[in-house]
Amino acid sequence: MALDKTFNAQDAEKRLYAAWEKAGAFKAGANAREGAETFSIMIPPPNVTGVLHMGHAFNNTLQDILIRWHRMRGHDTLWQPGQDHAGIATQMVVERKLAETQQPSRREMGREAFLDKVWEWKSESGGTIIEQLKRLGASCDWSRNAFTMSGAPNAPEGEEGNFHDAVIKVFVDMYNKGLIYRGKRLVNWDPHFETAISDLEVENIEVDGHMWHFKYPLAGGATYTYVEKDEDGNVLFEEERDYISIATTRPETMLGDGAVAVHPTDERYAPIVGKLCEIPVGPKEHRRLIPIITDEYPDKNFGSGAVKITGAHDFNDYEVAKRAKIPMYNLMDTKGAMRADGKPYAEEAAVAQAIANGEQDFTEADIAAMNLVPEAYRGLDRFEARKRVVADITAEGLAVMIPGPIDDSDGRVCSATDDIPLVEAKKIMQPFGDRSKVVIEPMLTDQWFVDTKKIVGPAIDAVRSGEVEILPEQDKKVYFHWLENIEPWCISRQLWWGHQIPVWYGPMIPKDPKAEEFFSEENTLAKRQTFCAANAKEATEDAAELYRRLLGEEIEVIDGEHAGFEFDKAGKLSKIFIRRDPDVLDTWFSSGLWPIGTLGWPEDTPELQKYFPTSVLITGFDIIFFWVARMMMMQYAVVGQKPFDTVYVHALVRDEKGKKMSKSLGNVLDPLELIDEYGADAVRFTLTSMAAMGRDLKLSTARIDGYRKFGNKIWNATAFAERNGVLEVPHSDTPPDTTLTVNKWIKGEIAKTREAVDAALAQYRFNDAANTLYAFVWGTFCDWYLEFTKPIFDGDDAAAIAETRATYGWALDQCLILLHPIMPFITEELWGQKDRPGMLVHAAWPTYTAAAMVDAQADEELNWVISLIQNIRSARVSMGVPGSLKVPMVYTEIDAAGLLAWERNQDLIARRAGVEKLEKVETFPKGTASIPARAATLGLPLEGIIDIAAEKARLQKSLDKLAKEIGGLRGRLNNPRFAASAPEEVVAEAQANLDARQEEADQLQAALDRLAEMG
Repeated sequence: MALDKTFNAQDAEKRLYAAWEKAGAFKAGANAREGAETFSIMIPPPNVTGVLHMGHAFNNTLQDILIRWHRMRGHDTLWQPGQDHAGIATQMVVERKLAETQQPSRREMGREAFLDKVWEWKSESGGTIIEQLKRLGASCDWSRNAFTMSGAPNAPEGEEGNFHDAVIKVFVDMYNKGLIYRGKRLVNWDPHFETAISDLEVENIEVDGHMWHFKYPLAGGATYTYVEKDEDGNVLFEEERDYISIATTRPETMLGDGAVAVHPTDERYAPIVGKLCEIPVGPKEHRRLIPIITDEYPDKNFGSGAVKITGAHDFNDYEVAKRAKIPMYNLMDTKGAMRADGKPYAEEAAVAQAIANGEQDFTEADIAAMNLVPEAYRGLDRFEARKRVVADITAEGLAVMIPGPIDDSDGRVCSATDDIPLVEAKKIMQPFGDRSKVVIEPMLTDQWFVDTKKIVGPAIDAVRSGEVEILPEQDKKVYFHWLENIEPWCISRQLWWGHQIPVWYGPMIPKDPKAEEFFSEENTLAKRQTFCAANAKEATEDAAELYRRLLGEEIEVIDGEHAGFEFDKAGKLSKIFIRRDPDVLDTWFSSGLWPIGTLGWPEDTPELQKYFPTSVLITGFDIIFFWVARMMMMQYAVVGQKPFDTVYVHALVRDEKGKKMSKSLGNVLDPLELIDEYGADAVRFTLTSMAAMGRDLKLSTARIDGYRKFGNKIWNATAFAERNGVLEVPHSDTPPDTTLTVNKWIKGEIAKTREAVDAALAQYRFNDAANTLYAFVWGTFCDWYLEFTKPIFDGDDAAAIAETRATYGWALDQCLILLHPIMPFITEELWGQKDRPGMLVHAAWPTYTAAAMVDAQADEELNWVISLIQNIRSARVSMGVPGSLKVPMVYTEIDAAGLLAWERNQDLIARRAGVEKLEKVETFPKGTASIPARAATLGLPLEGIIDIAAEKARLQKSLDKLAKEIGGLRGRLNNPRFAASAPEEVVAEAQANLDARQEEADQLQAALDRLAEMG
């Protein structure tokens, strides 16, 4: 069947992928030679809710290139696919779907029924991204597709697996080793989802905000002399004050202040350090006094230099409060409203004052139970409370006042003596939940943590020693920065979808179990015994054993909804209930076990023995800490081995102007839409060609279209082969014997290309591999070798035609093989145009070398001819010689090799360079343009062919115009104000324009210089 005129990507891609899957081409170990080395990659698991975006397309293209390359080399390969259960994202999707379909809410239906709904959604829609990855050409072993919730207790049929069991086992083991604990720390809290979230799930966005300035009166009417000085120590301002001024963007949190801090070297406040000041909000008769302390945190040159310390609602304040042992009062509930629970404010404030005075000790639990929100603010939304607090402080006269404008922003006319509150309108960075889009609240809550300082050492040592390589070097520094400054890892989430924490709580047993308070409701809530176990059966057995020892008798223990007791009719304790912690594990905890969990651990499976540690991890820079570092820590902590040999960290895919893709900017490129328009191969080749290590990609549709045309080029080269009987030559993996110079030459060029591509891929220089192939296939093979063969195929030398058919066919096959990892679809389609022993996906990767394949004489001759043609063309263009005009060429000297090359290839030179003859002269005639060539002095006599004076004038005019443009661009770039104020992408664009125009000017000047030499 004749080859179609063009490649129909939409038809072929689906058909070819189905054929690969049917043949089992992607299965682990497919095409492996006996005794071959292994090569394995774990896919960074996309969220089960995910859809293919450009970052996925880039990341998975690079992985697929490596997998296909190693598979064709006969290595025992595994590309392990799978998805992350994505706790918060999936729960959000399902809850939204319930609301849209008017079904009961999550809380109305209860946990078990809701989880059934999640599994139902997962079976219907959770595989979307798998099908999208297939469209990209990803050659994963889909028969091994993993899921981080497989094997969970409520998983439906078809979701069997042991990943859940592995996660639970690791938690229990790490808990028993003292590596996991429960504690109270400040976390990012999402009031919409009512859960802690990770830093990666927080978007810091610049918004319009305000800075309010307030007075904290000194206790007992104390005063001090406040002095402002300049840098030289000269007094600028001095006054007697009975307050200390602070500035805050969050006035509602003042209710939880534990101290005011100033820098130890701030002389302005030295007289009042150690004294107490009054929080200027709340009922006057119960207003709290807090200490003025010193700490390195405050910046004495920012604002007033004094900072309120609200440890439960600010990450910096939290560290100060820990250092100074300042109590941290939580003011808000899980929905971000001011707390409405607890005792009356008067009682709570009295206790807090006793603690501040040093008259009463406190525990973390005592502070957590206290509600220091006055009744007037209880239950208010945090932002409504902010307005009320500001209004109340201002009304009391405790706002810092400044002279007002004659005509303020509200149009009110003020007198010159009117004062107004000091409120600065300023841009502030505000944290938002990336999914909920609500403002994130730092909140002090009880969570589960991994004591990372105890397990981080091996992960640091492995990279320092080179046991694990991180590329590029700059990302190694990011890795070390995170791990050397590591904080405890919060691994609990207040969600339902996920791995429920395997901890049960039961009531504590006092020394006297007959005491009445033991059986009180308050005891069951405030005190508890903890049992960590793999399942409810083991937990109840552990609890029964403990209670038997404590009580001296067997008591039935039941896993229930609440921890507590049950008594028989005689009032005797008969049952004890334990309850499971309702929280689930952070998805990063389970995905941290991805390398071993997907291979069957804790079972010692053949796959685990064969493919672990894995070979390489390809991932984005944004999850070096959240995933890469945690996999390193977890694998060393659990199995004592590295998870992978190499980590290749890729950069970001941006738009063509270098801007980050964003829906709000409208510059998002959808990879599926691009595949529809240009084909997967063009998208893949574009991404690969731009994958310079450590450099962001600037993606444009024009570039993708250019690589689609590159696919057309190889398609047309195959059509040329078909027209000339090449496809009728039987398949052969062996390079053909050759006698013709042109055929010897192409074999050597292919060998050099193979070595360059292998070297680039071995070093993860994907762009170098792609650009080498582009230059060879388009330039060397299609532009030169194909043209070299035309006179042979048009001739009547049967032996030469036969040899060239065999050589062209073999060379074309090598193009397809070398291109296949990057452009799998079009190459497989073209491979199938003749009888083959197998599909291209399993074709043997070549191992021939340049040392064995390059024929020195052929290499020298053909490269001399190509260089000559290129130089003649360049001279003709720069001199303005019409393309259709045949011109003579002269020489004063040329060596024997050059003369032989000319004689053998003069027809080709005539056709490609427009040169009709070569003549020897003693000296170049006037008006001759010199042509560079090795071991030869060549020239094109152009007098009478072009008007040299007119050509000079034309070039000079163009050069003058360019000079003005270059001057303007250079002046703009050299302007410090432009460099400082213009967006980075605007500066980069201006520099690129300057570079392009300078290059054009250099070319014009070279042409002028050449014309000057001609007279």
